[in-house]
Amino acid sequence: MKKDLRVKAQRTGTDYAIRSIPFLSCLSDRENAEFKGFIVEKQVKKNQPILHEEDTSNYLYFIFSGKVKVIQLSANGKEKLLAIHKKGDFFGEMAILDGGTAPATVIALENTWIALISRDAFHRHLLNNNKVLREIIAMLCGRLRDAWSMIKVMTFADAEHRVRAVLKHMAQQFGVPDSEGTLIDMKLTHSDIGNFASLTRETVTRMIKRLEKSKEIEITPRKFILLKPAFHKNTDLL
Repeated sequence: MKKDLRVKAQRTGTDYAIRSIPFLSCLSDRENAEFKGFIVEKQVKKNQPILHEEDTSNYLYFIFSGKVKVIQLSANGKEKLLAIHKKGDFFGEMAILDGGTAPATVIALENTWIALISRDAFHRHLLNNNKVLREIIAMLCGRLRDAWSMIKVMTFADAEHRVRAVLKHMAQQFGVPDSEGTLIDMKLTHSDIGNFASLTRETVTRMIKRLEKSKEIEITPRKFILLKPAFHKNTDLL
């Protein structure tokens, strides 16, 4: 009896997780049931690599829960943070679509539940679905806009503008309304911000302290960053 309940709960959880992926939520009940037969679910521990740069990936990855970071490593081993993906996002699409190698390394930022679908199953069961194709195109356009936003960060000559631009970008992705402003709903370290903005951790720390002193941001007890109305007012033109 207990085993049956666990299996039922797992199936229900998988159904809910699939529905949380924007371009899978448009599947009919029949298509959803069929699709489940082609996915492989996997639990990934915090800091565990999922996909390595230059791997030839044969899978598309969906995030059912948790967060991952996308990085590139320089010749001297310095990490460049390119993106952070959360529940409902996917990655590995470039290799799936064009058969090339992965352009970056993907690492779990926290314990993460992912699902994988093979390149063959993706092409046979998703690319033939016009509703899914429209959703995929919309999400890829969103990715392109995010990339443009991060490229824009690098156009600012001074460190403060770069830090402001990164915080604004992260608020757009992970921000939740708060009575005192917008809360970036994840732990964003000074090193993370520096990797995004190509600044040293020490420089980011100085900028964060300056923004705290001017009461534009606040660091919560959980070490999340709260962007106050004054921050938005001074950053809206970026």
